[in-house]
Parts: sequence; C-alpha cells; structure tokens
Amino acid sequence: MSKLWGGRFTKKTDQLVEEYTASITFDKELAEEDIQGSLAHVTMLGRCGILPQEDVETIKAGLLKVQQRIRSGEQAFLIADEDIHMNIEKALIEEIGPVGGKLHTGRSRNDQVATDMHLYLRKRVVEFVGLLSKLQEALIGQAKANLDTIVPGYTHLQRAQPILFAHHLMAYVSMFGRDIERLQDSYKRIDALPLGAGALAGTTFAIDRLYTAELLNFGRVYENSLDAVSDRDFIVEFLAGASLIMTHLSRLSEELILWSSTEFQFVELDDAFCTGSSIMPQKKNPDVPELVRGKTGRVYGNLVGLLTVLKSLPLAYNKDMQEDKEGMFDTVKTLQGALQLFAPMIATMKVRKDKMRRAVDQDFSNATDIADFLVNKGLPFRQAHEVIGKTVLYCIQQNKFLLDLTLDEFKQFSELFDDRIYETLKPETVVAARNVYGGTAANQVSEAIGRAEAALAQTQAWTEEYDAKSR
Repeated sequence: MSKLWGGRFTKKTDQLVEEYTASITFDKELAEEDIQGSLAHVTMLGRCGILPQEDVETIKAGLLKVQQRIRSGEQAFLIADEDIHMNIEKALIEEIGPVGGKLHTGRSRNDQVATDMHLYLRKRVVEFVGLLSKLQEALIGQAKANLDTIVPGYTHLQRAQPILFAHHLMAYVSMFGRDIERLQDSYKRIDALPLGAGALAGTTFAIDRLYTAELLNFGRVYENSLDAVSDRDFIVEFLAGASLIMTHLSRLSEELILWSSTEFQFVELDDAFCTGSSIMPQKKNPDVPELVRGKTGRVYGNLVGLLTVLKSLPLAYNKDMQEDKEGMFDTVKTLQGALQLFAPMIATMKVRKDKMRRAVDQDFSNATDIADFLVNKGLPFRQAHEVIGKTVLYCIQQNKFLLDLTLDEFKQFSELFDDRIYETLKPETVVAARNVYGGTAANQVSEAIGRAEAALAQTQAWTEEYDAKSR
C-alpha cells in the first residue's frame, strides 16, 4: 500500500528521509491514546450523520482488533508508515478494507497528535499525584515515629540549631505538597481537547467538538484552532513541574546519602535499596538516591530542550514539534522510576536515634539559646551574640561543650548567667522553646502532621476522582 498522503507526489520518499523524519520508534507509546481518540472521533462522525452507522461500527470493531494486536505485541510498526497515527490507520485499512480510510474524515494528524498527548499526560499527571501522595505518606509515617528524635539542624551544612527529625521530614512533605498542587493546577490546561481543529483552520464537516470532548471526558475544547494544534505549553508546564519534583527528590537524596555515610550514621537504608562493591566487600552504597540525584539533570535537559524547540516557531504546526515527545516520554519514565522507589525506601529506612542524639550532645547548636537567655535578662542581642561567641571559642580551646562548663566558667563571660542556663541548654528545652506555628516544638510538629494528613486525604480523593475521569 502506498503512503496515505502520496497522491501529490511522483517519487518515493528517500529511505534516509523516511528514517530521519519517522517518529514511530518513540510515538508508538501513544498507541492506546491514539485508538481512544479515534474511537471517540468516529462515534461523533456517526452521531453527526457524517458517516453511516454501519461504517462507524465496522471502523470501531476494526480499531478494537488493532488494539488487541498492539497489546499482545503482534502488531508490527513500520518506519515507512512514519508515525503511530499512520501505522494504526494502515493496520485498520488492512483489517477492514477501504472503509477504514473514512476514519480520518474531519481531522488532521495535527489535531490528532495533540489530542493523543493531552490524553497521555492527563493520565500521567493523575498517576504522579498518586505517587507523590504515597511518598508523603511514607514521610509522615517516619515523622510520627520520630516525634521525640532530636537531630542537628544545618545551615551551610554546619550545625545550626537542634530540631526534631520529624520536623525535618515534614519540610519535604511541604515541598511535595507544592508539587502536587502544581500538577493538579496543570491538569486544567491538559484537560482541553484539540480534536476538531483540523490541520490549523478547523474543518468543513459539521462535527460536534463538544460531544467528542464529552466522550473523552475533557472539561473543555480549545477556543482557537491555530492554538489547538500548535500549543505545547501543557507539556512545558508538565516538564517544569517534573523538574521541580526531581529537584526536591535530589535534595532529599543528597541528605539520605550524607545521613547514611559513616561520618553521619543517622540512618540506614534497607538492603533492598542499596548495592555493593565489586572489589570492596564492606561497602553498602546508596545507589538509588545517587541515581535519582544524577537523573535530575536529564529531566532539566528535557525541559530546556522543548523550550528551545518552541522559542521561534511560527503558527501553526511545524515538523520541529515532533521533538516534543521523546523528552516527555523520558521524563515520565524517569519520574515514574524515582517516585515508585522513593516511598518504600523512606518507609523502610532505619533511623539511628542514638547517633542523632550523640551528634546533638556534641556540638554548639544550642548556642543561640544562650543569647536568648541573656537577652531575656536585659542584655542587647548584639552584646549577647558577642558574649556567646567568646564562650564558644573558650569551649573549643578547652575541648569542651557548653553543657560541660561550670557556672563560674560561664560567669567569666557575663554575670547574668545563673543555674537556669543548664536547663536552657538541654536539647529538649531548645527544641520545645520553638513553640510557634511552623516551628520545631513537638506540639507544633504534631499539629503540622495533622494538617498534612488532612491534605493527604484530600489529595487521595482527588486522585481517585480524576483517575476515573482520565481513563
């Protein structure tokens, strides 16, 4: 069978051109969405009287047979047929004869491929919201188990102030919560149907775009046919959201890598998420977080790549836009792998409370509270800051920590010190003193967990509702 668009041409396409311009090697990923969109389209053509019902039923039966062959792996995809749309249409015509050629009535590959990608990303966004909620659930579980675990809090990777480990974990729950909100918001732009825009100007057939949207559960249709076929904002938005998710996963990965090192020993990752060395038998390497950290760069690259493709394209469709898919598919695969692994890795992580406590007891992260102690006695903060700086320097020179000092030693630096300083400097007191909304005090963290669990329930309800809608 010759090419479906070959009537205008007098020569066969050069083989190298076929290989260079074909997208079937990667856009076959859209096979399910292509058939889903085609079934809705032909149903609409029948309802509008554009095709006789007999032809509609024949085409639908043929599409379902092609779908079965694709799912079973029996259907061959050919470079000569360029893309998933032409491959499926060719297979349909071979299955049911010339009537299969009527399927393309009132549409173009331009609005067809855009529809496929909207359908594809709509499913993926709901999936990723669900996976992020599972990761939040794992983090909340660890936070609830560590409401009494104190760990050094860091700035500049230097010990700063003691905090609850639960508070640290809940920071990531907040990050992933914003990621969920961004994905949910992007769904609004994905949930728009381009089909019916034709190549760029609409179609002369009296189609019903709103009915097609209803069949495919789209919330709305594109207002402008030029915009419908040329818009890739929804993919850019997804890639940007995915890049931020990977940023947050990479930051958490870096902490897991540090925390599980011999130098920290704060956590131990389950053996199922680590690998060994081919030469050093003692090694237990945190390969999963390391690889997530590394793969973050490729997701960034996919975002920048698509922005670069789009930056100077005139309206409407251009062949350049074929480059929108590989990066999108790669990002989906990369993000899927990372999120599927992260939740169980966090859930099974062993927290070394003893090591964390030892670190808190052997540092100067309680120094700020001495300054606050002196301020409450009337000393200006800047003077109190200088006093504590000198006190810490003395401790370093004497190889001591603040709680090791006698009261006489404290009084060398200020007569305002009294016996209450020892209670003030206890890590538990330091943590409990941060009793403000969003602070690290145990009651504040408990309340934050409660709010996060309520938000998580809403997210899970959203996922169930929109998962059903996007199928």
